[in-house]
Parts: sequence; structure tokens; C-alpha cells
Amino acid sequence: MAFEIIETNRVSNNATYQRIKHASSSTKTDMIFGLFLPSTYEKSDMTPVLYWLSGLTCDDTNFAIKAGPAAFEEAEKQGIALVMPDTSPRGENVPNVDSYDMGVGAGFYVNATSPPYNENYHMYTYVTEELPRLLETEFALGCDNLKSICGHSMGGHGALTVALKQNEGQWTSVSAFAPICNSTDSPWGKKAFESYLGSVEKGNEHDATLLLSQQKEQVYDEILIEQGLDDQFLFQLKPEALEKAAQKVGQKLTINNRDGYDHGYFFISAFIKNHVAFHGERLTKKKRHLAVEKISAIGSSFSETQGKVITCKAMVARGPKQPLTHETITVDPPKAGEVRVKVIANALCHTDIYTLDGLDPEGLFPCILGHEAGCIVESVGEGVTSVVPGDHVVPCYTPQCCAPTCIFCQSPKTNLCPAIRSTQGQGIMPDGTIRFKDSEGKPIYHFMGCSTFSEYSVIAEISCAKVSKEMALDEACLFGCGVSTGLGAVWNTCDVEVDSSVAVFGLGAVGLAVIQGAKTAGASRIIAIDVNPSKFEAAKSLGATDCVNPKDLPEGVSIQSHIVSMTQWGCDYTFDCTGNTEVMRAALECAHRGWGTSCVIGVAASGHEISTRPFQLVTGRVWKGTAFGGFKSRRDVPKLVERSLNGDIPVKHFITHRFDGVEKTNDAIDALHSGNCLRAVVKY
Repeated sequence: MAFEIIETNRVSNNATYQRIKHASSSTKTDMIFGLFLPSTYEKSDMTPVLYWLSGLTCDDTNFAIKAGPAAFEEAEKQGIALVMPDTSPRGENVPNVDSYDMGVGAGFYVNATSPPYNENYHMYTYVTEELPRLLETEFALGCDNLKSICGHSMGGHGALTVALKQNEGQWTSVSAFAPICNSTDSPWGKKAFESYLGSVEKGNEHDATLLLSQQKEQVYDEILIEQGLDDQFLFQLKPEALEKAAQKVGQKLTINNRDGYDHGYFFISAFIKNHVAFHGERLTKKKRHLAVEKISAIGSSFSETQGKVITCKAMVARGPKQPLTHETITVDPPKAGEVRVKVIANALCHTDIYTLDGLDPEGLFPCILGHEAGCIVESVGEGVTSVVPGDHVVPCYTPQCCAPTCIFCQSPKTNLCPAIRSTQGQGIMPDGTIRFKDSEGKPIYHFMGCSTFSEYSVIAEISCAKVSKEMALDEACLFGCGVSTGLGAVWNTCDVEVDSSVAVFGLGAVGLAVIQGAKTAGASRIIAIDVNPSKFEAAKSLGATDCVNPKDLPEGVSIQSHIVSMTQWGCDYTFDCTGNTEVMRAALECAHRGWGTSCVIGVAASGHEISTRPFQLVTGRVWKGTAFGGFKSRRDVPKLVERSLNGDIPVKHFITHRFDGVEKTNDAIDALHSGNCLRAVVKY
């Protein structure tokens, strides 16, 4: 379907507002609609959409201009799109009258059958069929009926009637501001129905109260209405009639009567965030449910492969500093204490590149890299009890055996379970053997106990963190390493207190997770440091109060001395997320005199050592490090996922690049090297 973007505006954080024109088959005119796309929008993803229907005299711009700032902010938070169609057809040949409540700007969201309006005024078809089809086809918005509807006044009437007429799953939720609830008993409605349809009686099928009273049971979990008590048109709206109909059929209806508010856009702006959140929560829940259904369909075929060797595709690292090779491999069934998983999505981590570049002293070739993934359990070996086929898991390179005799698992001081550390470092399974073979039958080493650059992998049971199936695996995978590490460094390793000052060196995914964690912990000042200033906007959006580029400092001024000058005595907590030993030293030396703590997160190249003057430690600074943020993997990763599902730990902003197919892993590596990539997620 042809369309033209006639205007594009950046809203914030890479979210956009566009005005789009297209030739409409419904109205036989050019139609324009507004479209807000959140920063997380990807055509390959299922992005839900909320339709906003405006009221009398409005066009596609009124809502965006007058209520957009608040609505777009909440839509960005919810990760949903907003579409704002015009209220009627427009053009030289479109019939019109000199009246605000008829003709242009007053299409009433019906299909006109009476001349002269019957040629162009088909707004019901436009909103319910043509526009959704265009959005699905060209923008992948609202697919699988991931769409909700809301509106104001005449648009509130439209939202309610559309949702009640199409009530078999076409819409996820419905709400309205000051809607015309009983349009056949309203002067506005009577005039419109007589003119567009030929009689008021023919408007019965577009009367929200009548439509609701015909239902045999509740059709939506809740219908939300906002009504100003100082509304000068309240006599036209008749919310009491809708309330009576809802009581009759058992439909939950919430009417928020707002004292002091009238019919205008100040009223809408005051409460629009509540409505966007209302729809966002329901759309997100439905999206997760659909994702679980699709993933479950994959798991239903696992019985055919259990106990058998699986042939699949993998990206194999044949040697250091060489591109990965796309190969057909075999994956043996799991042995005792092991789990075979189907990898659904994998996020690239710099540790994978560190090994591929030959910097890892434990790096072995050929091997299958990858350790930040979301998977489904395909089969389990003897003695495995904590997961079953079909479970969703995040493989964790830091295992948790939970044995009563493991002093590491039983201690609250550490997460460094050594149960399989020696074999993991040798690229083999705990029993000393290997599960991967190439097309010639030669073994391929494992990596970090995960090896997720393969469509299937075998991991130890004690490395499997079972997570909620409601979390999309292309997001859950982020908790397999970088995001968890950054958050845990703040919350566990350093236990940052409220009103603390924090400095973060390196603004990759780990550094931004540190900032996000510090903000959540209540840090009052967060200084973000990086030589790439393009990362500063993302840092600020997550809570950074100051951003510093060391390259901008005067000659002879070190970054540590600059941070100390900004804070008088240094920061309470500093974090190195670079793996550069000079930066590690700088981070320590700008920690607060007397009590400052500096945490090393980044992994340095083999053979590199850290150094500083002992006086830095004598004067009260503490130097510590963290692995996986101190989280005990099997216990804590499921909790992190639950917090993400509840909205406490949003993670979508970390995904800057997406690819489809394991063979695209080299493209993901290129993206990671580009300097503008946080996490590149590859879906298999």
C-alpha cells in the first residue's frame, strides 16, 4: 500500500512522531494520520498500537500538539505505538456544511449511506479495516490484534462503538474521555445519524449504550471512562446511560468523575498517561501470551528428537581473529546432570569478542562461542529435576550447584560456585567429554559452559536459570551476562546507598546497566564517562546527571583529577566497565577519600596488571571486583526476569540491533564493533 511520510519529528530517545498521507479506498480521498513510534520499535518485532480517535472539529494533529507530550512519554515507557487518524475525509469534492458538528471534521466514525455523504464518509471502515491493514502491512503494527482504542467526545463515541461492535478479540482494550455514550439520545448523535444514515433509528448500531446492553456477558475486563464534572456538554454525553447498561450485563465500567475539569484538551492532558498505561499493560500482557503460544508450538515437537543426536546449524570459531564459519554440526543428547536446549535468541557480549580476538588465556579453538541467550529445554539427562522439556531457561556461565557442602553456594558473600569451573575452562562438559562434532565428526569445544552460537546446545543443569515463559526470550537473554552484571555490581557488590555519588567509566551495555542500577538505588549524582559522546544521551535517559568525555579535558588534566574537582573529594562509588587497566586505576583514584569504593567489572586482556600508589588504599579507598554482579544465577536470574516483567527493570533499550538466523552472527559482531551498538540480538 502506497503512502508518503510528509513530516517526521524526533520526540525523545529516538522515538518519532510522523504524519503520513495515503490514498484511501474507503473515503476516496487522501487521508492523513499521525503515528508515534517508540524508540524500541522494530518491524521484526510485534509492536502493539493504540488508536486515538479525536473529537469534533479536530484533524490528525490536534491530539499530538495538545496532549502528545504526555501521551508520547507514557507510550515510550510502555513500548507501544500511537496512531491518530483524521476525523473525516477532506478535499475540494468532499461534501461539507457550515457547521462544526457535521461534515468535514465530524465524520462520526460511521459509514454514511445517505447522499451527498455516502460517497466519502466511510470512517468506520477506514478505522476498523483500511487503516489497520495499512499499519500491519507497512509497519507491522497491531499484528495478531495487538491493538487497543481510545478517543475523546465524538472520538470517544467512536472508540466505544468500534470496540463493542468488534468484540471478538479484534481489540485488546477500550477507554474514552468524555464520550458520547448514548448517541441516539444526544443532539450531536441525532443530527449525525439523520444526515449520514437517513434516520436516528439507523444509528442504533452505533450507540455505545445500546450496543453494550445487547451483550450477554462482560466483553472487556474493564472499560475506562474519564469525565469532567464541569463539562459544558455533559447533557449530550449521558455517561449514566452507559453505566446502567454495564450494570445490566455485568460489564466492569470505571467512570472517573473529575471535579473542575471541562471538555477540552487540558482535561485530556491531565489524565492521558493513565489511559495509555491502562492500554499498555493489557497490550503487553497479550503480547507475552501470544509469544508463549508461539514458543510452545516449537516445544511440542521436542519428543521427536529426545534421546537422539540433533543435526543443526552453528557459527564455529575456527581460530583467533577469524570470522565465524557457518557450519552444520551434530549435538549429542544430554548425559547425567545435563540439559539440551534449543537456543531461541542470543545477545552478543564483548566477552565473546574478547575470546575470538585471541585475548582469552582459556580460549580454545575450534569452539562454539556465545553465553548470553534465551533457550527452551529440549531434553534432560539422567537425574535432572529442576527443569523439564519446554521450560524457558537462561544459561549462566556462573553456575549454582546449591549443594549443602558447597561453601560458596552456601555463603551470602559470593556467587562463585566452583563445581564445574575446571572443566568449563577446558571447553568440556563436567564428565570430561564434548557434545559437539563438526561435519567430519571432529569435536568442537564448549565455551563458558554455554556455547549458544548454535541452534542447539548442551549445558549443565546447575547452569540453567529457569525463567518465566511470559518474558520474551530475546529480552530474557540480556540477563545472561551484561545487564545482570551491571545491575548486580551496584546492588550486590557495592550496595550503593541512597544519595550516593557514582562515576561510571565506559558506556556500553554494562556501563548503562550500572547507571540504571544506580538510579534505581537512589544515587543523587551519576557521572558517565566515555570517549564516545554519542552514548551520552542514552546515559542521561537512564539517570546520568553529568557526562564527561576525557578527550575534551585540557592537556595535562587527568580524568580522575577532573572527577575529584567536580565532587571535591571524589565519588562514593566508581565502576570500571572498560577492561582497560589504566581506566581501572583512574576509577579507583577518583573514589572518595576515606570511604570510596571502586569496582572492577571489565575484563582486561591476558597478562595485563593493575597498579596504583598504595597511598590510594591507605587513605580509605577500597578496590573490589565482581563477576556476574554477585548474583547467584539459578536463584536470582528468575527474580530479575520477574522484576522486568513487572516494569521495575526495563531492558528493551539495551537492544540496538536485531538479526534473524544464526548465520547473521558475524553481522552482529560487526555491529558490536561499530561503536553505536549496546546489544545485538540474533534470533534463531
